[in-house]
Amino acid sequence: MSDKKWDLVALASIPVIMTLGNSMLIPILPQIERELKVSSFKVSMLITVYAVVAILLIPLAGYLSDRFGRKVVIIPSLVIAAVGGAIAGIAAWILNGDVAYWTILGGRFLQGVGAAGAFPIVIPLVGDMFKNEDEVSKSLGIIETSNTFGKVLSPILGAALAVWLWYSPFLAIPVLCLISLILVIFLVKTPKRKEKPPTFSEFVASIRDVLKEKGRWLYALFAIGGICMFLIFGVLYYLSETLESEFALKGVVKGLVLAIPLASLCLASFMAGKWIGKNKSRMKWLGFAGLALVTVSLGIIGMFDNIYVVVGLFTLGSAGIGAALPCLDTLITEGVDKKQRGTITALFSSMRFIGVSLGPPVVSLLIGSHHFLLFGILAASGAVGGLLTLLAVKPEKGGKPSSGQGSKQDDQEERDVQDNQEKQDGQDKLPKRRVQESETDQGYRPSPLRRKKSPF
Repeated sequence: MSDKKWDLVALASIPVIMTLGNSMLIPILPQIERELKVSSFKVSMLITVYAVVAILLIPLAGYLSDRFGRKVVIIPSLVIAAVGGAIAGIAAWILNGDVAYWTILGGRFLQGVGAAGAFPIVIPLVGDMFKNEDEVSKSLGIIETSNTFGKVLSPILGAALAVWLWYSPFLAIPVLCLISLILVIFLVKTPKRKEKPPTFSEFVASIRDVLKEKGRWLYALFAIGGICMFLIFGVLYYLSETLESEFALKGVVKGLVLAIPLASLCLASFMAGKWIGKNKSRMKWLGFAGLALVTVSLGIIGMFDNIYVVVGLFTLGSAGIGAALPCLDTLITEGVDKKQRGTITALFSSMRFIGVSLGPPVVSLLIGSHHFLLFGILAASGAVGGLLTLLAVKPEKGGKPSSGQGSKQDDQEERDVQDNQEKQDGQDKLPKRRVQESETDQGYRPSPLRRKKSPF
């Protein structure tokens, strides 16, 4: 893993930048509304269009990365994201009114296109780079930590830049994308493809087979990832609104308060990625414990309408979500073949984006209702995620994800492993093997190869 540390540094820069590209705008949306003289709904579309475009294009980007290579998709995606940020920044600088707004919206559209082909492709690329599952888990923990670090930094950096020029967060995106682009071009060395990439029809058939065979646990992990993002961004929206309307906290100060639970999320992701290793049973139970923690935290918050209680308990609950995310990433990455890894992880990323896009509007509809109702619904969502983890994800220690029914491919892989082990046992094992063969000749029949119990 040490020989790929610079590869990881370059790849970790991508989720940081993609997160900043969206989340830096959240604390300054009221200021953008005043400067452009548009409605709050139109301003919210600057966030929504980014997420919606990414949701729609992420599966396509995943297929293209499986077909043509990860780096081939990531590099142009970073360029597109940089161009989109530049268009938005220049439009805000030199244009006014509706013309400025619609041009900025077009720039944000391009940023969403770039985001679809950048961060979601990093996860399968990490899976391709390492053969050892323990290294994959630790590396994905670093990637997830960099993603959450971007969330921690974004409200602070966005508010700080806007103090100088309100549109400076837009202008910062092309600069950051350029830095990441240089790092990826010169530092990331992707493994050579040993097999001919499948045709589109073969690819569609293989994805259909994967979802048919392993759909039970894949769909569960997709849903859990969406629930985690829904909870994070829903409560962050609640905190942002409450801190400004009831406590008059704005700018950098509000950003610092919002960064507290996100820092907890970041730290927990890093620690979980280092601890889970390749133990899939540990991933399942750590993910369940994390979702149980956030469910209990949100339930207690519903009983106490106090901002200190909300921030403190949500910081604890965020640690639970942070612990669960690397487990989900690793189970997804290690659970499918490399040929389908890009698209399957892309579908997972799409579900996370759906959670991001649903959190704020759902909470905005509930924020005027009773405090207990709002957080009761959020706690119930966390409980659904916990139950899915408990009931649908059933890993066996060291096992490889499967559909729950086993497959001929799994059996053949198991036989191959057994044959290779026998070849490596050395000459000291040969007499024992001869004895076993003689026993077979005398009518003894060894017990049939037992199929491993499905880990999911």
